[in-house]
Amino acid sequence: MPGGQDGTGHIAQPWLASYDKGVPPSINYPRKTLQACLDETSFRYPDHAAIIFMGKKITYRRLRNLANQLASSIQRLGISRGDRVVLLLPNSPQFVIAYYGVLKAGAVVVPANPLYVERELLHLLDDSGAKTVITLDFKILFDKVDSVKQTAGLRHIIVSSLRDYLPFPQDMLFPLVKHKEIASPVGRHIIWMRDLLAAGSPANPFEPNVRHDDVAAVLYTGGTTGTPKGVCQTHDNLVANVLQCHHWLPDIRPGNEIFLTILPVFHAFSMTTSMNWPVYVGGTMVLMPKFEAVSLLEAINKHRPTLLMGVPAIYHTIIHQPGLSHYDLSSIRFCISGADALPAAVQQEFEHLTGCKLVEGYGLTEASPVVTCNPLYGKRKGIGLPLPDTTCQIVDMDTGAPVAPGQDGELVIRGPQVMNGYCQNSEETARALRDGWLYTGDIARMDEDGYFEIVGRKKDVIKVQKTDYMTAYKVYPAEVEEVLLEHEKVLEAAVIGVPDPLQGERVAAYVILRPGASVTPAELVSFCRQYLAEYKVPSQIEFVDVLPKNMLGKVLRNELRQQTIA
Repeated sequence: MPGGQDGTGHIAQPWLASYDKGVPPSINYPRKTLQACLDETSFRYPDHAAIIFMGKKITYRRLRNLANQLASSIQRLGISRGDRVVLLLPNSPQFVIAYYGVLKAGAVVVPANPLYVERELLHLLDDSGAKTVITLDFKILFDKVDSVKQTAGLRHIIVSSLRDYLPFPQDMLFPLVKHKEIASPVGRHIIWMRDLLAAGSPANPFEPNVRHDDVAAVLYTGGTTGTPKGVCQTHDNLVANVLQCHHWLPDIRPGNEIFLTILPVFHAFSMTTSMNWPVYVGGTMVLMPKFEAVSLLEAINKHRPTLLMGVPAIYHTIIHQPGLSHYDLSSIRFCISGADALPAAVQQEFEHLTGCKLVEGYGLTEASPVVTCNPLYGKRKGIGLPLPDTTCQIVDMDTGAPVAPGQDGELVIRGPQVMNGYCQNSEETARALRDGWLYTGDIARMDEDGYFEIVGRKKDVIKVQKTDYMTAYKVYPAEVEEVLLEHEKVLEAAVIGVPDPLQGERVAAYVILRPGASVTPAELVSFCRQYLAEYKVPSQIEFVDVLPKNMLGKVLRNELRQQTIA
C-alpha cells in the first residue's frame, strides 16, 4: 500500500513549494450542505443574477424561493431523506432549480446524461433506486422516460417546458417553432413542474435531519468502458471541492464573477466548477444548453463572462473559428481545461488571442471531480499540482509500492473530495478505495517539483511484443497521439491497441486531417519514427471523418475498438 516517500511514513509533498502566492496548503472546511450554501448566498446577494438563460435573468432570491417551492411540493409527494431523484435535463434553469430543490427536500440528486438511450436509463434507475424523474417535454427526453416508466416502477414523472424560463417574445414563439419536437405528456404519473412551484412555499422547507456527511448526489461514470457505476458524493465532498477550486484562484471576486456554463452540468466537472462554485461565491451562471461556436462567442461578447471551464475541443474550436476578431473576448480572466489532454499549441494560441489565462487540470468523478491543476501564474507542466489538502502518489501497478519521481505507475489520491463509494457495488468500491486511497486507474508520473503528468489509462495501455516474443513493451496512446498532432496536416488523432496474433497487440491510429490537407499513412509513419521508438510507431493508420466522443469531447477508445473488431 502507498506509504511515505521519505522513509519515515510521512508522505512528501514537493508540490507545495510551487503553489501560487495566496494559495493555502490546507483549508478549514465548513460542515454544511450544498443547499445551505445557496441560502447564504441568497442572503448576501439577493438581487444579484444567479442565472442568465437565453437572455432571461433569475436572481439569487428568486432561485432560492423556487428551490424551496419545489422542495415543499415534492415532500408532499412523499419524497424525503435519502430518496433518489433523477434529473434528465440539459443546461437550463430547471436543472439548477431541481438540483437545489431536491437537496432541500432531503433527497439525493441523480443527474442523467440526456443522450442516454432507454437501456442506459433503465440501468441508472434500477441501480440508484430512483422512482422519480424530472425532465422536459421534448420528445427526445420525455419519450424515453415514458417508455421505461412501468419497467422501472416510476411513481412520478415531473415535466417542465423550456418556454417557462424564456424571455418575451421567445416564450410565445417557442411552441410554434418547436411544436414538432414537443411531446404531449398525459397520464397519472405526470406532474407539471410549474404546478408544483405554484403550490409550494418560498419559505425554507423542513429538511429531515439532513447531515453534511449525507450523500448529496449519485453521478454515473464508467459507461465508456463498461456498465456505468454510481459514484456517491456527500455534501462534504462537493463543498470541499468547491472550496479547493475557489482557493486555487485567489483572485476570485465574490459577487462579481460571471461563469460561462457551457459544459453539461450533469457531468461532475461542470456541476462543481460551473454551478456549485458560482452559487458558493455569488457568481452568475450564463447557462448554455449546448455547444455551438458562434452562439458561444456571441454569449461571451454580450454577457462578458469572466470564467470559462471547458474541454480542449472548445478552446480548439474557438481559436479556429472564422471571424474570431469580430468578438470581444477580453472579459474572460481565467479558463480551466479538463477531461482530456490540452495540446500546448492550443493553450498558447488561445492565450495569445484572448489575453486570458488557460491552465490544464485533472480530475475524475470519484473525486468530485478536481484533483490537480496548474498554477495560474507559476510554471505549467502536465496536469499540474494537487489541490490543497490533496495528496497524490505514484505506485507500482503490480506491488502497490511508491515509485521514485520520474517513474511511471498508477496515480492514487486521498483528500476530502474523494467519494465514499459506489452505489450498491461493494466489490468495485473495495477495488477503488483501499486504506483511504482512491486508485484512479490512470498511469502517471511525478517530477522532482511535484508536478504530475498523465501517461495513459491502465485499461488503454497497449502491450506490444517484439522479436523475442518474451518482453511486452508498454505503449501509452497519449504519447503517440501527441506526436501525430504535431504533424502540420493532422487535426485530431486517437490511438488504440488492436489484437495481433504475433505481437499480442499492435498500435493503430485513427486520424482526422485538416481541411484540404493530404498525406499518406506511410508519410505519417515516417514522421512518427523520428520521435518514437519503433515499437510505439503505429503499424496501422486510418483516415476518418469523425471520432466517437462523449459529451465532453473525450474520445471513446472502447467504441473505436468495437468498430475495429466489427
